[in-house]
Amino acid sequence: MEHEVVAGSYEQVVFGYKVAIDEKEWSLKADFTHHSHTASLSAVAVSDRFVATGSKDETIQLYDLKKRVEHGALLHHDGTISCLEFYGASHLLSGGEDGLLCVWSTKKWECLKTIKAHKGHVTSLSVHPSGKLALSVGTDKTLRTWNLIDGRSAFIKNIKQNAHIVMWSPAGDKYIVVVNDRMDIYSLETASVTATITNPKRISSVKFLSDVILAVGGDEETVRLYDISTEQSVCEFKAHENRVKALDSFTVEDYHVLVSASNDGFIRIWKLHLDQMQEPPALLVEVNSTARLTCLAVWRAGLPQESTGEKEVQASTSQATECAIEVTKPKRVRISTEEVVIEEDIDYWLTAREQRVRMSVDWFGYGYASLVAAGGIMGYARTGSIPSLIAGLFFGLLSAIGAYRISQNPQNIRVSLAAAGILAVIMGIRFLNSGKFMPAGLMTGASILVLVKTLLGLL
Repeated sequence: MEHEVVAGSYEQVVFGYKVAIDEKEWSLKADFTHHSHTASLSAVAVSDRFVATGSKDETIQLYDLKKRVEHGALLHHDGTISCLEFYGASHLLSGGEDGLLCVWSTKKWECLKTIKAHKGHVTSLSVHPSGKLALSVGTDKTLRTWNLIDGRSAFIKNIKQNAHIVMWSPAGDKYIVVVNDRMDIYSLETASVTATITNPKRISSVKFLSDVILAVGGDEETVRLYDISTEQSVCEFKAHENRVKALDSFTVEDYHVLVSASNDGFIRIWKLHLDQMQEPPALLVEVNSTARLTCLAVWRAGLPQESTGEKEVQASTSQATECAIEVTKPKRVRISTEEVVIEEDIDYWLTAREQRVRMSVDWFGYGYASLVAAGGIMGYARTGSIPSLIAGLFFGLLSAIGAYRISQNPQNIRVSLAAAGILAVIMGIRFLNSGKFMPAGLMTGASILVLVKTLLGLL
């Protein structure tokens, strides 16, 4: 099978190296360079035909590897393109600094869905092997699960730190979230952390070699292989002279091939036997691009990714009866000109806990905001007090903003807590001094109820 290593660089250039394999030795032959970006590259993704590259110049450039021609540019994001991922040959997903998650059809390169995914940057995304779900992490310190049927958030988790990598396992029964030097492994069934692995240095790239073996590269010369079932490093080796920026892999016959790229400009290909992890991998071939590399992917001719993903899901579920996912047959993806339609309902994939925490409108918060604003207006109407009117409208607006934020993300409680807390103190003091239930006592009680309800919502 034909393979090609595609790497992006700080120097705005995309490099393509054809992997030549014969019985005696491997070689990397320069195949193409593509200089269509005007800023450094930040992401690269490949399908069975196309290469997509993202950059700080806010564009996604497309290259047709079968025809060996430029295929155009996608202009939709406002800011750096931080992550790209194909789902098979039919869809491309992109995330950027503008907080958007976009779903593209590769047939006509139309943007089928635009989702406001995060309040900050989208730092990483990953599509489930079934194509039904996607995960994303961002600088708003949340991990979000997306329903790709309707582009809605199915589950939001506050991880309290800015994660920069998220990735599904090949079987799709678990996923990892990377925060600096820490990797948290989550179970799809429980949506909770089942293991945590700490790397000596900040992590730049991860790649599943199997459902339990994970290759990790970061701000050092060493690549480590971890067994996520035991949370232990099973192998480590010096891969480069500078920090490792990107990893990818593929299989040849009975062994795995790991590809690494570094700031030192080198692309290196390593031979791995997963049943002989005590021995360091053998270097098969290397090439010096003379550029500072930032991202990398391996193109495989004529190998649609959804086929391999579905086979991996089926193999995993047939071997592990306790797994939460059951796949009875490959899922078909049907594209229309306006939206992505994926057969079978998304509820099949969500745990009971995830379904309970789906986003809902904070009607209680909006009712409280209306009560506060109405109180200010009534105070002005009865006594002509302008301060009462201003305070009522201000805290009513603040409470409405808090209710809106909670409706978007149940973890965003700060504004509601601040508004209700301040009013509880002010109106509580007035109630103690006057002893009158209206309006001080009523507002004190309502504010305390909002505080209790908001804090209970976190449990």
